[in-house]
Amino acid sequence: MFPNILIVDDEIPILKTLAGILSDEGFEVETAQTGYEALKSIGQNYPDLVLLDIWMPGMDGIETLKEIRKDYPYLPVVLITGHGSVEAAVQAVKLGAYDFIEKPLSIDKVVVTINNALNFRRLEEEYRYLRKKTLEKHSITGQSQPVAQLMQQIHIASPTDAWVLITGENGTGKELVARTVHQLSNRSEYPLITVNCATMNSDWLAGEIFGYEKGSPAGRRRRGKLEMAHKGTLFFDDVGEMDMATQGKILKAIEGEAFSRVGGGRPQKADVRVIAATSKNLEDEIEKGNFREDLYHRLNVIPIKVPPLRERSEDVPVLFSAFLAEFASENGAEAKAVSPEALSVLTSYHWPGNVRELKNLAERLVITVEEDTIEPGHIPPPVNEARACLTADEIMRVEPLKEARKAFEKAYIQAALLRHENSPSAAAKALGIETKSLEKKLRGME
Repeated sequence: MFPNILIVDDEIPILKTLAGILSDEGFEVETAQTGYEALKSIGQNYPDLVLLDIWMPGMDGIETLKEIRKDYPYLPVVLITGHGSVEAAVQAVKLGAYDFIEKPLSIDKVVVTINNALNFRRLEEEYRYLRKKTLEKHSITGQSQPVAQLMQQIHIASPTDAWVLITGENGTGKELVARTVHQLSNRSEYPLITVNCATMNSDWLAGEIFGYEKGSPAGRRRRGKLEMAHKGTLFFDDVGEMDMATQGKILKAIEGEAFSRVGGGRPQKADVRVIAATSKNLEDEIEKGNFREDLYHRLNVIPIKVPPLRERSEDVPVLFSAFLAEFASENGAEAKAVSPEALSVLTSYHWPGNVRELKNLAERLVITVEEDTIEPGHIPPPVNEARACLTADEIMRVEPLKEARKAFEKAYIQAALLRHENSPSAAAKALGIETKSLEKKLRGME
């Protein structure tokens, strides 16, 4: 739609000239006169690219670039350099700048360089996405009939532009299904942008989706998710949590009507495909007056139901082995084998947290098990009921005090892990300790 460019230069005439020309070319422009102002602006406005003068008083372009790379490693930076400072510009490229442009500036070259940098950034984002999803792809891997049916639904939905509604329990992999549909679609060269409706205050949800103009409650200009998803896919995760007012605005905006950012600004239109996911029964929510019926029917053009893990327990061994291998690779360790007895324990469990819970358990066992083979004794409760912790009454009867403390700490940690589906990082955060500290305690408990 309108990429946001931050121009950083201490010479006001250059700032004004560049800002005017780039605005005419269809870019949104922010300006800063110092490196410090630039860093502040980046934190507030999230630009798509920084055009940075190399020679400035105080924090010069090289130092500013270093700070940008430290906090925003994937933000493309193009250096502006004067005659005789090419050597410094080459150094900047080695430090991570995308390119440099020499003064006097050729406007055509500036625009071409900016567009090339933005395209390069998009390719980088795609590459990072594919790497990040290497582990998550296993959550829809399997030979079971439910998985075969799910993949059939995905392949039916992918080549169309029809809206998709994905339903299923928490932890089943609904977001992964959405990403798979996007990657197999004709829009895969453009971004998939996620709006998490469950983690956002309803007062701010509209701003997050439509963006902000200066003078809005956010106090600064900022692109919304709808703009960011232009020509790509907009994914509403936990769409059942969206308030009624925002539902109406979304329906109008995505069906082709113009929308504006919160606080005003020029009307815009977005070309997006919509995918939504929910663990709620939206028909029940309609009856309760919590969800718009017209939005439901618009979303539910192609419904996809993601099966819970307990309905495809035959996939547990292959999923678990894949997760073990991935986490072992991340930790620089050899992948562990799993005994038949341990697999029996895993496939017998009902997995209320679904694939997410299985993945968290694999991560935990890679961290805590020192042996080459995972046995039933390594698998914690509630997955392995035979290893259930002592009750509060039983702990009260433990002697001496040192052993009682150990028993309490073990039960306390196990309870935290249970609440967070065996995720060490989530449990550590809840307990107020570092993940490394929890991992050390877990190894001592095995």
